[in-house]
Amino acid sequence: MAFRGENFKLLLRIPLDVKILVCGNALVKEDSLPLRLLPLLKKEFPDIGFKEFDAVEELEDEGEDLLILDTVVGIKRVKVFEDIDSFSDSPRFSLHDFDLLSYLKLLKKVGKVRKVRIIGIPSIEIRRTKKDIVRIVKEVCDTKSREYKQL
Repeated sequence: MAFRGENFKLLLRIPLDVKILVCGNALVKEDSLPLRLLPLLKKEFPDIGFKEFDAVEELEDEGEDLLILDTVVGIKRVKVFEDIDSFSDSPRFSLHDFDLLSYLKLLKKVGKVRKVRIIGIPSIEIRRTKKDIVRIVKEVCDTKSREYKQL
């Protein structure tokens, strides 16, 4: 396979193992935007692995440095969160309420996860978000590339 133009430049800037875990629920409109953006992202970034992710129990199999794309309630623009402690915990009444954030915090506490970046997408119209998400994914991959080169 030959790499040309922008794809080749992008490939040179990012580690080969960049994977973005895409969370969401196709059945809930407010939580489906990451999944609806997936075809655009795969087309725009063919050299990045995007993985639809649903079962939080399998997170520990994804490595120590996680990059997650998910809906974040209460934001108006796409934003990268690098500190999972900056999120408010949702109320839990049983173990069934053990959500992604709770599981990420647990994995970090027991040392299974070293770093978590969440590319937060607001639950708004897809048109406005497309340009923002492409820009943010490029920025996050550039940052990840710089970190990779420092190792």
